[in-house]
Amino acid sequence: MRNKKYYVERAAAIIAAVILIQTLYFKFTAHPDSVKLFTELGAEPVGRIGLGCLELITGILLLYRKTSHIGAIIGVGMMIGAIVSHVAIIGINFNNDGGTLFTLACVTLVCCIVVLLTKDVKLPILGKR
Repeated sequence: MRNKKYYVERAAAIIAAVILIQTLYFKFTAHPDSVKLFTELGAEPVGRIGLGCLELITGILLLYRKTSHIGAIIGVGMMIGAIVSHVAIIGINFNNDGGTLFTLACVTLVCCIVVLLTKDVKLPILGKR
């Protein structure tokens, strides 16, 4: 029988993966909102496409239990970058989205942290959990 930690980790990993993978459509199809965002960040088109590729890899890693901790580590780094970008450069309410992108970044960050805290693996900084 699986314990509660297993289900919490899986739920957090799946939520983070779904958010990351769902945003790929906008990045890979050069949606005007995505292009505008990365233009304001000074990273269009290389940053948009590169980050999209990294988000795809991260989402896949999160979906597999054996690699979810690796995806979570990458996800934490990306989401800290996204949150800092929102706060310092593009604003929380980007393009009148009501803070949706910022909120998704925060939710993804929390989910990735939950994955790291519930996995029983040895992490370089945190040690064995």
